[in-house]
Amino acid sequence: MPYTLDDVTRIVLQAKEKAYRETDLEPEPQYTTEVEWPIQCTVGPGLEGAIACETKIGYVNGAKGWLIYRGYDVFDLCAHSTFEETSFLLLHGRLPTAQELDVFCRTLRRRMFIPRTQRVLLSFPVEERNPMDALRLGTNLMRQKQTRNERDNTGEDTLASDDDSIPMETKPEGRKHPVYEFLARLFKPVTVIEPTADVVPDDVESFYNLIAGVAAVSATIGRARQGRMPLEPLPDLSFAGNYLYMLSGRRPTPLEERVMDICLILHADHGMNASTFASMVVASTLSDIYLAIGAGISALSGPLHGGANVEVVNMLDEIGSASAVPKWYKTALEEKRKIMGFGHRVYKAYDPRARILAPLAEMLAEEHPELRNTYETARALEREVVATLGEKKKVFPNVDFYSGIVYRSMGIPADMYTTIFAVSRVSGWCARVAEYIENNRIFRPRAIYTGTFEEKYIPVQNRGEN
Repeated sequence: MPYTLDDVTRIVLQAKEKAYRETDLEPEPQYTTEVEWPIQCTVGPGLEGAIACETKIGYVNGAKGWLIYRGYDVFDLCAHSTFEETSFLLLHGRLPTAQELDVFCRTLRRRMFIPRTQRVLLSFPVEERNPMDALRLGTNLMRQKQTRNERDNTGEDTLASDDDSIPMETKPEGRKHPVYEFLARLFKPVTVIEPTADVVPDDVESFYNLIAGVAAVSATIGRARQGRMPLEPLPDLSFAGNYLYMLSGRRPTPLEERVMDICLILHADHGMNASTFASMVVASTLSDIYLAIGAGISALSGPLHGGANVEVVNMLDEIGSASAVPKWYKTALEEKRKIMGFGHRVYKAYDPRARILAPLAEMLAEEHPELRNTYETARALEREVVATLGEKKKVFPNVDFYSGIVYRSMGIPADMYTTIFAVSRVSGWCARVAEYIENNRIFRPRAIYTGTFEEKYIPVQNRGEN
């Protein structure tokens, strides 16, 4: 019997129940209380363990497998909410009223129609570029009007607005607010924009334009790679439904629309990850928001961050079948190969996003028999990895392990998987930037110099061959 939308909700709530049975409900006190600056923390390479700021947007508890958006468990949001509502929550700090949500949905739908940007983007050979490179380009092309930052910058306050002009080589004083506090003109708090409004300030539109526009650019890239022209959004589809339609050219089924909606919710925010941090670092210089989000897209394009689900489906195809898993896995361990889709920098428990995506992948494999072999291969590999590394090294499937199977069931090409990640994460990037910029301090960590001193300069004509 075909699955229904109620079945999807049931699957998510069952995943929540299983997760809650395996953990307690106590947060980490060292990461969930107000900060008295300066603080002491243990910092590893890559700023691991460093505390950069405070936030009310999201919380990840890696030891227990929690993911929280603005106080709401991601399981509950996936079961009952939508991506539009979740994005509103991340940006505004609260769930919208029915009227606000209706206006917000229409606002995003209207801003998914960006013909001018699409025309300029398609003047480049985007079908020959890496999709994430093309997405970064398209995001920058969305910024086609002169921003207020550029219009107002006469150069008079350039030095005063550069935190590098402050003596940063001294020990941090631990001020609650920065020495120079910039309430950025281009990062005003976002208000709901009526979709019928013809003219609104650029700085108010930016976040909504980016959430809607990155989806439209991603879909345009996918169409161009198929040799097809862009499509306009349909008035009766949700954000997730329109993204699928504009990418594939066919109306998604209600089940596909609902599952994609959940995928977007799951990827919307995830702590101070590399792409979020990249966006915040660029924004902290008071750069343009489009350029800051472009930095996030650039960071996400790396295979250690956003591209792992493509490697997962390639790996599963290489294995070939569930029966081939034991031999393949033994060889992979002997050769010290990285098993894609397992382990996480933060999670030492089962990734809550994978808890939801795994049963959804099983459901979709039943709906699409051609995926059955891929899914069974994945499950067999999960059993092998968890049996050998789960208890000892806390290695479990992460969000990338099953997301590729879910996307494949919808007919999405593998090279577009990472752009879907960006389509979702842009709402989290915008929310984090907006929050940080309210009490902005330009990021300026130090490095430990391990080079030499007192080298003697030798003129080039007197230098021997190395």
